[in-house]
Amino acid sequence: MQKITLSFDNGPTPEITDHVLDVLERRNIHATFFVIGEKLADANARARTVRAHGAGHWIGNHSFTHKTPLGKMDDPAESVKEIENTQAALADFAHSRRFFRPFGGGGALGDHLLSRAAFDYLCAEKFTCVTWNMIPRDWEGDRGWIQRAFDIGADLDWGLVVLHDLPSGAMQYLDEFLQRLDDEGVEIVQDFPPDCLSIRQGVPTPVAAGYVSDPL
Repeated sequence: MQKITLSFDNGPTPEITDHVLDVLERRNIHATFFVIGEKLADANARARTVRAHGAGHWIGNHSFTHKTPLGKMDDPAESVKEIENTQAALADFAHSRRFFRPFGGGGALGDHLLSRAAFDYLCAEKFTCVTWNMIPRDWEGDRGWIQRAFDIGADLDWGLVVLHDLPSGAMQYLDEFLQRLDDEGVEIVQDFPPDCLSIRQGVPTPVAAGYVSDPL
């Protein structure tokens, strides 16, 4: 692995997000935070998104409730609201490229990620849909996620890792992970690998069809 992009899902979470931001600030590293819309109703949680944005991190949309992959929702209109309501909650903090990351349910990629209605909405509203190629299962909380990340990354030129600013205990090892990246000469960048973008500012890429529940 020559370079890696860091992303953090499922926040903001007071204290945990603060710790992540402190670690990134000490190392002068920028990442993207894909936030859950309903969490932004809490002023303390929202303040962490404000802080992340102010520090130069990119802010993306990770659905409103994060309960069901959009391609598995019974009502297609509800899948659109999951995106639309979060984007409204993000307001001025959302990146100009309108980043959206679908909920995979354990990190799986497939046609469960988006309903056709959600896909059409993302294209019409010129979103950029960001997936991933590194899922080290940090939600399990043990430090083993560091080695799992490197095992996955060994087969990649450019990794896009999904971590979670949640109280699992995993983020206490974040600095160790970043130090190992530095020791092994892996460059940390903020942009995304092209093969992890199924929609670029409203334009579908060749991989898009594999992530939509109904045929395109």
